[in-house]
Amino acid sequence: MIFARKIASPSPAPAARLIGLGSYLPSQKVSNADLASRLDTTDDWIRTRIGIAERHVADPDTATSDLATEAGLRAMKSAQVEHVDAVILATATPDHHVPGTAPVVAHRLGLPQVPAFDLGAGCSGFVYATTVAAGLIHAKTAGTVLVIGAEKMSAVIDPADRSTAPIFGDGAGAVVLTAGHAGEPGALGPAAWGSDGEHADAIIIPGGGSRSPSRTTADLDDLYVHMKGNEVFRHAVRRITHVTRQAATAAGWAVQDIDRLIVHQANARISAAVANGLGIPNERVPANIARVGNTSAASIPLLLSHSAIDGQLKAGQRVVVTSFGAGFTWAATTLLWPVSLQALA
Repeated sequence: MIFARKIASPSPAPAARLIGLGSYLPSQKVSNADLASRLDTTDDWIRTRIGIAERHVADPDTATSDLATEAGLRAMKSAQVEHVDAVILATATPDHHVPGTAPVVAHRLGLPQVPAFDLGAGCSGFVYATTVAAGLIHAKTAGTVLVIGAEKMSAVIDPADRSTAPIFGDGAGAVVLTAGHAGEPGALGPAAWGSDGEHADAIIIPGGGSRSPSRTTADLDDLYVHMKGNEVFRHAVRRITHVTRQAATAAGWAVQDIDRLIVHQANARISAAVANGLGIPNERVPANIARVGNTSAASIPLLLSHSAIDGQLKAGQRVVVTSFGAGFTWAATTLLWPVSLQALA
């Protein structure tokens, strides 16, 4: 009698899976009319050129760690977990240069001894951070990771600068990622990412670092964000379009397969140009920039949270998350939207 050898099926590839989603916005809102009263601008100009009607601004006593803690609490509650193995905070506005803000956030979340660190990649920071978290999970260094994007942009924006003051807002968003398998709902696909330091001065806070320490009040202007708007716009459209295609291809999707495109909320015209270049209908491109502005590293998780709550993200949809920011940096990844995820804001 001949016995056939049973060949074991290959195990599914490991992946980081989304199980929790939360966000937080400070209560104070600043409308375009509020800005127009003190800047040489109008509500119509801001809406037409940027797509923003209002933005949320934290009070002077609130720091990035406060925003991050609130978003982290909501994400962990959404995931129904009381513990995670690591915390990654994507931010360009840490509480201090030293120490990092993530350990403070972890402590306030009741996670005092877990590894926690900041990650700085500008507006691409959150997608960078999820990619790093996925690597920790793949390597079995961590089973569950809390990833937060949080910014107090009002702390680094010159309130008298017409070119930046209307653009940015404060806020935070967070996700909980855990070990899963490729292809299952909520599992992140391969990431596409990159950088180009040749354009590092296009979005920059010139002072305060080791290159140019600021010692006196005369250096105050160098502690604010300086931005070359036209250059950023041009590169953002090109880079976001390209990295979105890369991420979709890595996932085995055609661009027309994308059900929802989650684009960093930098400028409504950038999102529209990207969607047009990819041939994706506008109804597949959720947006919240009109009510929150550009929240830098918090932008993507805030948009995910708001889109889930608004019913724009539904179970089984093919979702691409894509971003571009200072550095220049860019990053994108994919996932099938999970079945029972409840976002908390």
